[in-house]
Amino acid sequence: MWATTKVNRKLKQLTPESLAAQAADKAVEAGHRLKDFALDVKAGMAQREAELGEALGLDPQNDPAALEHRRFAALDHTKHSYNRNEDH
Repeated sequence: MWATTKVNRKLKQLTPESLAAQAADKAVEAGHRLKDFALDVKAGMAQREAELGEALGLDPQNDPAALEHRRFAALDHTKHSYNRNEDH
């Protein structure tokens, strides 16, 4: 009886619906991990940028040229997204 119950549980885990649900759960979990990683990287970049600005004696909040440069760099990056097919 124990073996039959165990086999039936395994068979239920291997149904297409169960496998799809398991895959969806794993994808959501991976998405959360990627988001957490991206937020950690962003925080680290901001911290390092602040450290470098302090070491160089820069105050980006009071430097309109630095803010304008960042704005144009961000806009330029969105215009020219990389297309790996263009290199072939």
